[in-house]
Amino acid sequence: MGREFRNRGGGNRGGGGRSKERQDRAYPELIKENQKLQSYYNHLLQLENDEAEREAFWAAFRRELPHSFRFCGSKGHAQSVQKLLQTRYIPEIAQIGEYDGHPVSPPQAVPWYPDNLAWWMTTSKTVIRKFPPFAAFQKFLVSETTVGNISRQEVVSMIPPLLMDVRPGMAVLDLCAAPGSKAAQLLEMVHQGEEARVRKVMRSIEKSLAGEEVSVPEEADDENDGEDPANKLSVDPSDDGRATGVLVANDADYKRSHLLVHQLKRLSSPNIIVTNHDATIYPSLRLPPLPVDPNTKQPGQVQQRYLKFDRILADVPCSGDGTLRKNVNMWKEWNPGNALGLHLVQVRILVRALQMLKTGGRVVYSTCSLNPVENESVVASAIALCGGADKVEILESSEMLPQLKRKPGLTAWKIMDKSGRLWSSWDEVEAYTASEESDGIAPSRIVPTMFANEASKQLPLERCLRVYPHLQDTGGFFIVVLQKKAEFKAKTVPTGAVAPKKPQHSNGKAESVPLEILTTAVDETVTTENGNGIVTGLKRLAEDDEASVDSQAAKKLKPEGSDNEVDQEAPVAAEPEVTQDAPAEVATPTAAVASNGHADNLRPRNSGGHYEEPFKYLAPDHKVVQDIQAFYHLSPRFPDDRFMVRNALGEPAKAIYYTSGLVRDILVSNSSSESSSSGRNNSGPNVKFIHGGVRMFVKQESPSAEVCRWRIQAEGLPLLSGYVGEERVIHLHKKATLKALLVEMFPKFVDGEGAQLGEVGERLPSMGMGCYVVKVAPLKEDEAEEALLGDVPLEPMTLPLWKSFHSLNLMLPKEDRAAMLLRIYNDTTPLVNNSLKDKGNKLDEAATVAPATALTSEDTTMVDAAAAAAPAVTEVANDASAEINDYDVENAPSS
Repeated sequence: MGREFRNRGGGNRGGGGRSKERQDRAYPELIKENQKLQSYYNHLLQLENDEAEREAFWAAFRRELPHSFRFCGSKGHAQSVQKLLQTRYIPEIAQIGEYDGHPVSPPQAVPWYPDNLAWWMTTSKTVIRKFPPFAAFQKFLVSETTVGNISRQEVVSMIPPLLMDVRPGMAVLDLCAAPGSKAAQLLEMVHQGEEARVRKVMRSIEKSLAGEEVSVPEEADDENDGEDPANKLSVDPSDDGRATGVLVANDADYKRSHLLVHQLKRLSSPNIIVTNHDATIYPSLRLPPLPVDPNTKQPGQVQQRYLKFDRILADVPCSGDGTLRKNVNMWKEWNPGNALGLHLVQVRILVRALQMLKTGGRVVYSTCSLNPVENESVVASAIALCGGADKVEILESSEMLPQLKRKPGLTAWKIMDKSGRLWSSWDEVEAYTASEESDGIAPSRIVPTMFANEASKQLPLERCLRVYPHLQDTGGFFIVVLQKKAEFKAKTVPTGAVAPKKPQHSNGKAESVPLEILTTAVDETVTTENGNGIVTGLKRLAEDDEASVDSQAAKKLKPEGSDNEVDQEAPVAAEPEVTQDAPAEVATPTAAVASNGHADNLRPRNSGGHYEEPFKYLAPDHKVVQDIQAFYHLSPRFPDDRFMVRNALGEPAKAIYYTSGLVRDILVSNSSSESSSSGRNNSGPNVKFIHGGVRMFVKQESPSAEVCRWRIQAEGLPLLSGYVGEERVIHLHKKATLKALLVEMFPKFVDGEGAQLGEVGERLPSMGMGCYVVKVAPLKEDEAEEALLGDVPLEPMTLPLWKSFHSLNLMLPKEDRAAMLLRIYNDTTPLVNNSLKDKGNKLDEAATVAPATALTSEDTTMVDAAAAAAPAVTEVANDASAEINDYDVENAPSS
């Protein structure tokens, strides 16, 4: 949800690694009362004359939130995980009855969430973590969350992505994405229906690999069948059914952008880019230039293109008073000044989002605040700055999610200042400032755009969506859906200035303060020419010296332990020439506020800041690419121009990534050869890339030159498995065989025989060393028998396997092994790691078997297994990269 300016720790929560002494210490119970907060919202929401609703509203805010989670909507096997919840765990929880005198209710599907993918229960997280009868359910939630099948997310936070209408093929931007729960929802939507499309194409590829002639299916997008052709968004059939869209997830805080990477990597998507930018001045992303028309262009010039997004989520930083149920400290810390200091930042973010949107595209703006200063007034101000209702429309959303209970947006409101005084209009503020009572000092941080006015009254603000806690047992939230109707040139965004002390006429009477005083002065343009054509920039000549007011106030809201300072002025975004494809950017000086809800330094990092390895794509004729293609007998249908590495030299060292075609175009088009040659991040002067694509191959040393030293990584295998030749494929059909491979790491075999390994053992005599793809598919008769016995059937899946001299091993993280054992077998048996038994003897034996080689592939794999057993893995060496724990090598130092 919108990041709030609060300490995230709950005041009454237990656990979380506290010492027993601290847990046993008696803390006074927090009194959930705040006179200013309650009087403001009682008046604003017209609760003063409705005692029943007023009591229900505040009683709901005082209760703890339900425990909620969501199943991944783009993974087929997540559906089977959902069924497992219903068949295995809900009956167990139903038998608990009660805890500590309170009834225990099993999880229930959230009624308004599509396909029953979201669930919640009134039992608190603390009880689930600590009470023994919930232990199995808790283990299930943790394991499936770790592997990406479940997302632990508050239900009200799930609403904004559902209103965006994201479809395959779209370019989507999440401007303030960390920690990533909503970004994960959006990424699932980008991949919606992909598995079915790919399966259809894979069937044709399997036939072609078998020597049969097949035709490529032209219609791969099953989910859009039956739609109006004029509205149909087709997926490029030349990409074999794979999702062709992109999700760009951004966060202004560098550390939280890496938290975002961790969250999104669980979905193993090649269609993801993570960036680190201030959302108010997010840079335009270049695309490859179009071919030059010699009749209209001079020689040497190119037609530069910029990416315009189909959908943008602006879940902006906010004061967070809708989160009272989980951030209980806000009851005593809430102050109306928090919202006042954020208003202009939110306006700038929304204006920037609308600028980067395609005509006909959709922006969803949301906060976890109920204050109209952060909501309706932001929407009205942004629309006015972007040209009015002729350019931006508020869409009707009442028919979306019909079972969701909501209230309409406000059309009139008052503003509460820091002292608790209510203001109805800017005219009232001006009159007060001019009076003797004020001593010429205006109410702090109040600006004209906060108030309803004649222009805002013409907008259908009632179409905004307000969610209150007593309506459906949720947190508080505000959402609005905006559609861009035409391109526009945005007006200058106001600064955080306040009215000066009583301006005087020559006759000595007080004068009203004109609105122009409250805006940034921009009256000179400077044009510069680069290799991509003419770029027009704005030169800021003057800025009201009161802009630092917001900065100083924001500093007070910094979390404890934060060592970042707030800049008093942020850089002005360069404005590309407005063409058919180039978006206009707006000068937005602002007190910088990070998208995590904390005031942070959002000035773009330079070479002295955080370093990120550059993105370099391998040529299709690169020797490593050709070796991989030959070893795995890859079908020529698989793209060979999307393999990428992350180091300044551009040579494979530890890992090889794969990205979609659009991600490649964005990363390449926004790279800077000058930065690269200087040894700095090659993401260009204006774009700070943190992550892109999915890891597909990892370096694995081998004693034989005939064995490919690049093994397939588990997270990239689903993309590649259908293109691997049968020579490197092993088919597995029995649950017992899979369980043996999951429980035991590095099981031994003698002279090519492994009776305990079932059908895999039968294949051993003909298997060479190196990486194989294990395709798990249940036999029809086994499926029928398991269904009859009520067992969980074996899921179709693909797994990477490495064969060495005397052992083989599924190259899976321990978390994935444990989750599969629990899901399929309801087994919590500890894993057996043979590589850690008598390690010294194994190394001696390996040296005897292969005296010419210091370490065999088995031994290098064993080294990694030992590393996986350590509490934390901080780096992966090139000669020991089996990575049983699947550590993120992109963060390890380059070799």
